[in-house]
Amino acid sequence: MRGTRKIRFLAKTQLPKPQLKSNVSIEEALQQRRSVREYTDESLALHEVSQLLWAAYGITQHAVNGPEFLRGGFRTAPSAGALYPLEFYIVVGGVEGLEPGIYKYNSENHELIKLIEGDKRKDISNASLSQEMFESAPLTIVITAVFSRTTGKYGTRGREHYVWCTCTVGAFSDSDIYKLMKLSSEEEPIYLLPVGKKR
Repeated sequence: MRGTRKIRFLAKTQLPKPQLKSNVSIEEALQQRRSVREYTDESLALHEVSQLLWAAYGITQHAVNGPEFLRGGFRTAPSAGALYPLEFYIVVGGVEGLEPGIYKYNSENHELIKLIEGDKRKDISNASLSQEMFESAPLTIVITAVFSRTTGKYGTRGREHYVWCTCTVGAFSDSDIYKLMKLSSEEEPIYLLPVGKKR
């Protein structure tokens, strides 16, 4: 049985500061948004990974002396009761400046914590019912949820309605992802997001 565990990490990588201004409006970005399933062999730059992770779940306002449940501050994504039940990991195969492996995103310090060494893209593909896009993607984002953060306040409705996000891949073997990511019983895998440059 999976249990709560203390994270043992191999290394930490400070991510570049995210860009807070752009020449592309949010409306233009939404207009151009498309799902991609085939990627080039081109690696991602570390600043691109930094920007993606910050945009997904980065801290926008640090909470000095704030409640403990904020775990660092308010984020780019909304969360019922500001409880932030999600955790973000990346499975790296082709990112400049990062060795292949599995990393956890620490939004509080905008850093990556290396948990597992080696290129695990084949493993993530196998765990996702052999979807080939995960083997060719230089990076896959794995989102997990600690549902107790939300259900502690909102009960079962917190699990059923308050945690979910959209535009992701949900076809995978939960047990295979648990094993690969070495997750604790508190966390449940909910989505996989392959990332790369369009072929």
